[in-house]
Amino acid sequence: MAGLPDKTGKYDLTEEEASRYDRQMRLWGIEAQQRMRNSTILVIRLRGVATESIKNMVLAGIGTLVVVDGEDVAEEDLGAGFFYRDEDFGKNRVDAARARIESLNPLVNVETISNSSVLEGEEFEALVRRVDLVCATDLDQNTLVRMNAVCRQFQKPFYAGGTYGLVGYIFCDLLRHEYLALDRSTPQEHAKTIKTSAVYSPLQEAIRYRWSNLTKRQTKEINPALVFATLALWQFQSLHKQLPDDITHADELEATANSLLLSGDVNKQVLSSVPRSLIESISTTAGHEFSPVCAIVGGMLAQDILKALGGREPPIANFFFFDGNTGGGTVCRMNMP
Repeated sequence: MAGLPDKTGKYDLTEEEASRYDRQMRLWGIEAQQRMRNSTILVIRLRGVATESIKNMVLAGIGTLVVVDGEDVAEEDLGAGFFYRDEDFGKNRVDAARARIESLNPLVNVETISNSSVLEGEEFEALVRRVDLVCATDLDQNTLVRMNAVCRQFQKPFYAGGTYGLVGYIFCDLLRHEYLALDRSTPQEHAKTIKTSAVYSPLQEAIRYRWSNLTKRQTKEINPALVFATLALWQFQSLHKQLPDDITHADELEATANSLLLSGDVNKQVLSSVPRSLIESISTTAGHEFSPVCAIVGGMLAQDILKALGGREPPIANFFFFDGNTGGGTVCRMNMP
């Protein structure tokens, strides 16, 4: 039985919910759990990263999950997409996955939309208006920029994430986001939390970041090679309407990455060109999904969304890049005030 709504229309946790989420409420508090319980999350495109993120968010106890995907289950989806089975081949992705998503947590309301037309024009605007947060996965840069702009229009937080073979990324635009953080002005033994805020930038502005204001050490810690290889991949996809899938694409991808590196004004003592080995790895694997990479990126994506909903810890500011070749990841603050 659902709890009763308060004056704002939000619902209290039921006894069943309080019992199921007891352990995690001890970790992040009842208020954070309540905010998750009253949230409606829109996830766009159900591939490997979204599969992992949905699992974690549903188990954590969000209120409503809306998943949109108009594509059918393909053979490659059967690897990283653990909501699918062999017999689901050829079925619509969300139709095939819905029952398995619901079985993770019967207390979460799951809605699926198998018509991708809702992601365009006024239908998309209407969809964004009725959710609390949008998470778009494995989409091209132009589509992400457009969706981010619509989310900004209606003041809704926006996340994007995806993998390209052995590399992956997360981006978030949380508008002006308030959260609790440790007060570093007090001694550690007397540390307390204070409310603070961060102002985020839309994707279109974030990717125009110039690196000249970073020190040599700061630039090295961020690993700009991975950043510019990913941005070059986005440009390749925009130009060719597909991802690179062969070593013959490496020369073009390398030239694009190094051009972006130059225009980004990166310290040449740290990186004068993007390593050929990274370019070749991306050129041959970008169109494939690897379960371990999807699990890492999707898990971090869900964790950060839950942080944003709970408001108890600082979320990513504002990019995260992961390199499966080295097993390392880096957070990169790009064009945030």
